[in-house]
Amino acid sequence: MKDIAHLRKSYESGELDEALAGSEPLQQFEQWFQAALGAGVPEPNAMTLATVGPDGRPSTRIVLIKDYDARGLVWYTNYDSRKGRELAGHPWAALQFHWVEMERVVRVEGRVERVAEAESDAYYASRPLDSRLGAWASPQSQPIASRAVLVSNAAKAAAQHGLNPPRPPHWGGFRLDPDRWEFWQGRKSRLHDRLVYQREPDGRWQRQRLAP
Repeated sequence: MKDIAHLRKSYESGELDEALAGSEPLQQFEQWFQAALGAGVPEPNAMTLATVGPDGRPSTRIVLIKDYDARGLVWYTNYDSRKGRELAGHPWAALQFHWVEMERVVRVEGRVERVAEAESDAYYASRPLDSRLGAWASPQSQPIASRAVLVSNAAKAAAQHGLNPPRPPHWGGFRLDPDRWEFWQGRKSRLHDRLVYQREPDGRWQRQRLAP
């Protein structure tokens, strides 16, 4: 059996200097996200989404960011899923990107709301047909008897909606409006670089370095 206590890696591929970091977090995120795209990082838009249930118990899962701008970060899902229900009851969440190959982490926190229906319609229409039908076929987060249920549901959706299925009313986008960003760059000897941006009441961003 492998002794995992001795698994470790020295992070030495980069640094995060205030003099070179963006004055606002979206600038810094754009710089790092584009760098991840350029480096060929597998699924650079994959992020962990953390929500909290009515019992105060947190849960996480991987979702894909599909848009970002000054208003926030957007992903799409089934509103009736566990994350959808938890966000309906507690509209605050945290996101985390982990670009292992670049030894970088980005953490984002803020309030969440549904995107406009027109935005959800436009994105849904851009998806491959199988993905659009899948949104009808999957009662996400609900128990099912077998995979055959999904296959049967997809076939029924295809028969009913053909090549132009409408967006299901239970499916659409969420947008997280950040009030806190953190950028983490791995460094040698575990003396990592951490810069946090906190939004002030007047909308301006305060940037600070945190101890690793």
